[in-house]
Amino acid sequence: MAQILAPNMQWQMNITKSLTPGKSMISSSNAWTSLLMKQNRKGSIKTVTKLKVCASVKSENSTVNRVGQLLNLDVTPYTDKIIAEYIWIGGSGIDLRSKSRTISKPVEHPSELPKWNYDGSSTGQAPGEDSEVILYPQAIFKDPFRGGNNILVICDTYTPQGEPIPTNKRYKASQIFSDPKVVAEVPWYGIEQEYTLLQLNVKWPLGWPVGAYPGPQGPYYCGVGADKSFGRDISDAHYKACLYAGINISGTNGEVMPGQWEFQVGPSVGIEAGDHIWVARYILERITEQAGVVLSLDPKPVEGDWNGAGCHTNYSTKSMRDEGGYEVIKKAILNLSLRHREHISAYGEGNERRLTGKHETASINTFSWGVANRGCSIRVGRDTEKQGKGYLEDRRPASNMDPYVVTSLLAETTILWEPTLEAEALAAQKLALNV
Repeated sequence: MAQILAPNMQWQMNITKSLTPGKSMISSSNAWTSLLMKQNRKGSIKTVTKLKVCASVKSENSTVNRVGQLLNLDVTPYTDKIIAEYIWIGGSGIDLRSKSRTISKPVEHPSELPKWNYDGSSTGQAPGEDSEVILYPQAIFKDPFRGGNNILVICDTYTPQGEPIPTNKRYKASQIFSDPKVVAEVPWYGIEQEYTLLQLNVKWPLGWPVGAYPGPQGPYYCGVGADKSFGRDISDAHYKACLYAGINISGTNGEVMPGQWEFQVGPSVGIEAGDHIWVARYILERITEQAGVVLSLDPKPVEGDWNGAGCHTNYSTKSMRDEGGYEVIKKAILNLSLRHREHISAYGEGNERRLTGKHETASINTFSWGVANRGCSIRVGRDTEKQGKGYLEDRRPASNMDPYVVTSLLAETTILWEPTLEAEALAAQKLALNV
């Protein structure tokens, strides 16, 4: 059996809320009677230790209850002030950071919020002698952890002079999505975020025997049962929290590797896709933090005959969705084939360990596409082929990709970028042979 790790204090609060405040989970009279009987049989030294344990259990439950009551306290009737949790992306490009501030009244738009600053030298985003980085609020969501009028705020990052710092990928994405040609095409995205849950102390997938392996893949994908599904409560809690926050989450399921899950966000338009994925990731990080489980976005968390973790990105433009859109899709695929290296370099660190040509992936070195083929770089759905319009699925992005980068790059390559006639003709020949 897998090692079962005890949830941390925050997670226990949710469990103990239903208990009567101040009442121990152990019946007091029964506990004392039992201890006195053991004292007569086995001596006083062991009895003293056990009495301390009993008192500790009672005291700890009372403390957990009191802290839990304060965490769930609704302050709305007593003040107009709200808590805004400012969220940004750290120096690694994948780590999320956040801090809280009090706002004088509820807000409906990020423009009502003040800019803020943080120590960029502590996040790998600025030197110590000039460490101030400025947060610009860009989108707001309801806070599922604090409730009420409290909010989560996704921000991007700038120097005090107003220049975007190098890790601010949202800035360039917003420029692409504000281009009139892109705006006219109303780009839609549906992003499938895969992730792996790890046991806290051993960094081994949830549900796996510590230092060993479960049975081979097969029964775990969308599986049901204690021997097939590991972490469902976390997935469900995340699902509801995202709906509460206003994230456009469209579904979730257990994945092929045990301990691995997926949620889908979309269809989302333009820059919204990146905002929603990043906040959904933040919420998931907070939930796993409370559950005492580690969230991993590693593209290949376990080497060997196990599926990796991707972030498949479904994409369409207005022209693709209109009549005759299948030809537009094929032209977009041609452009994507010509910029394969540029896309791969931006699709997530460590992706070469995942894109091996096995486990429902294409080789990282070869561009391919096909209808209903999950072993290709780009998959076109059978319904899209049949109806002559629809969308394409880019299966190359890794689970740790930056959604601002991937979504804007897809729009740039398929809407704004035009290849030379010679390159286009050569690529068309190669793709014809591929099909």
